[in-house]
Amino acid sequence: MSTPSMTLFHNPASPYVRKVMVLLHETGQLDRVALQASQLTPVNPDAALNQDNPLGKIPALRLADGNVLYDSRVILDYLDQQHVGNPLIPREGSARWRRLTLAALADGIMDASVLIRYELALRAPEKHWEQWLDGQRDKIRRALAVLEADAIAELASHFDVASISVACALGYLDFRHPDLQWRDAQPRLAAWYAEVIQRPSMLTTQPPA
Repeated sequence: MSTPSMTLFHNPASPYVRKVMVLLHETGQLDRVALQASQLTPVNPDAALNQDNPLGKIPALRLADGNVLYDSRVILDYLDQQHVGNPLIPREGSARWRRLTLAALADGIMDASVLIRYELALRAPEKHWEQWLDGQRDKIRRALAVLEADAIAELASHFDVASISVACALGYLDFRHPDLQWRDAQPRLAAWYAEVIQRPSMLTTQPPA
């Protein structure tokens, strides 16, 4: 096993970190990256992380030359160009923009889900802004509806940046927001997810119970 040449600021509960870990699994690059645990919230920053990423967000990837990449989209693009297998992000043409757009839709689900999590976990119940929470939940529902109606065949065709991102977004919904019961309105998406969750890269990156 080779000595890791890169360091990833890592928290297994983060869906953004999970995307990176899944890609590392899928492309055979796990042994190239050392994991540095990073426990943080918007009100409890990680000083070591802030030195490498002034935004104080994970994931951040420190390269062998000391340069640091962030956010997850940039890290995925970089790592996808460091292996010899088929690219998980199409290099050009309409396929590139379509797959990246689906990945961005999944990232939007994650963004809304994380914001809901922070509101519910970090603010006192009497200060919860229910209208704002409902707005975030509506974003998630609209995005899921688009995936259900327009993207199942595409997601099933390749396990690439789009499929990885959607799978990690759905995994985070199960982890933090089971009350949304997303499967009820998205049976085709649920069936696809039931298959991809069995991939070794997904099984070994599940968030903590």
